[in-house]
Amino acid sequence: MPRNAEHPHGMKLVILGRDGTLNRYRDDHVKAPEELDPLPGAMEAVARLNHAGWHTVLATNQAGIGRGLLDMASLNAVHLRLNQLLAEKGGRLDAAFFCPHTPEEGCDCRKPRPGLIHQIAERFDVALAAVHMVGASLRDLQTALAAGCVPHVVLSGPLGTLPDAERDALLADVPQARVHADLAAFAEALIHEERRQRADARGEVLLPDTQAGGLD
Repeated sequence: MPRNAEHPHGMKLVILGRDGTLNRYRDDHVKAPEELDPLPGAMEAVARLNHAGWHTVLATNQAGIGRGLLDMASLNAVHLRLNQLLAEKGGRLDAAFFCPHTPEEGCDCRKPRPGLIHQIAERFDVALAAVHMVGASLRDLQTALAAGCVPHVVLSGPLGTLPDAERDALLADVPQARVHADLAAFAEALIHEERRQRADARGEVLLPDTQAGGLD
């Protein structure tokens, strides 16, 4: 996609984790479409990002394939269901990138290693410094940092179930992380921040039409 003056780093791109970000996290993996349970407001959040001009791409570890818990047909069926749920709310994913390997295989594409994110950058011709990556785990934050993305975390997955002190101690390892209650809060903050930056560039005052804070 050609780069332009307004977005010199290429297309506006958000990389999304899946489990705990878009759908409820399961310890036993999402193995079939009926096990995909969308989080409240998550499908609408993707649609809102899309409508604001942001492309959304999935990046997910799927070690269940390597462990024989599901096959490629099952994973494709799960992601087809995810796209159907998004379409019902007016949203879409541009692509779904996944790592099928187990940790023991030592691949470069399993998060927190950045290989999967580098594949996305190459496919969509984007500068990763301008890409926002949001997930539900410390691993997602570590991946974002390793790849050079802007790191965001949502508390709608396992991190959100930890005691505050334990969660804060983990997040202290990634001080650049921007923390949001859920994907809807992330979308609100990102869109509001973009509006504020555009207003600043034009020398205008952005009226407080939402309750969203900044991204800091």
